Amino acid sequence: MAAKAAPRRAKAAKAAAPGPRVGPPKDVAPWLAALTVAVPVPKCELDFRNPFELLIATQLSAQSTDVMVNKVTPVLFARWPTPAALAAAEQSEVEAVLRPTGFFRNKAKNAIASAKLLVERHGGEVPASMEALLELPGVARKTANVVLGTAFGIPSGVTVDTHAFRVTARWGWQAEKTPEKVEPILMKTVPQAEWPAFGHRVVLFGRYRCTARAPQCEGCPLRDLCPWEPTAGG
Repeated sequence: MAAKAAPRRAKAAKAAAPGPRVGPPKDVAPWLAALTVAVPVPKCELDFRNPFELLIATQLSAQSTDVMVNKVTPVLFARWPTPAALAAAEQSEVEAVLRPTGFFRNKAKNAIASAKLLVERHGGEVPASMEALLELPGVARKTANVVLGTAFGIPSGVTVDTHAFRVTARWGWQAEKTPEKVEPILMKTVPQAEWPAFGHRVVLFGRYRCTARAPQCEGCPLRDLCPWEPTAGG
C-alpha cells in the first residue's frame, strides 16, 4: 500500500508545484474578485437536508468523490435518517451501504460512533462549535469547517482539500508540504467573513478549472494574477 501511495504523492506534489512568487498577496481583493468571476456560486456539492446529513456525508467524502457519496447517502439516510437511528444500526449493515465509498469499515465505525455521541452529548443535534465537532470520531478541522460554514454559516476556518492545496500553491501563496499547514495562511490572507465562500470557490475552481492535469489557463479570470505556467508544474 505504501509503495503505491508514494507515486501518487509525488504526482500530487508535482501538480502543486508553486509559481515563482511564494507568499500570500498583500492585497487579496483582486484575487477574490477574479475568483468570484471564475466561480460565481460557491456551494458544497454534497447533497444534504440537514446538518446531520452534511456531517456524515463529509466524513464519507474522505478518499472518495462527492459524486459517489451522493449515490450512497440517499440509501444510508433512508434506512437510518436520524442520529438515534444510526447509533442503533448494526455496523455490518452500514458497511454494506458504504462499501462503494472506500475504507467502508472505518467509515461505518466512525459514523455510528459519531451518531452515538450526538445522541448522548448533544440531544441528537449536530453541535455548532469547532471544539464539540472535533470530539466526534473521524472529524478533523476540514470536516468541521465544512459543517460549520455550510450548515450554520459560521466562518470557523478555510477548508483545504487536495484542490485548494494545489491551487494556492500554483498561485504562489504557499509552498507547504501538507494541507494542515496551509489553512492558517489562508485564514490570515482572506477576510474571515469570506472563509466559507472562499473555501467552496477555491475547491470548485480546482476541481473543474485549475485541475491537476490540463488546467484551463486560457481565458481564466485569474490569469493576469496567477504566476503559474503549465510547464512549471507538469
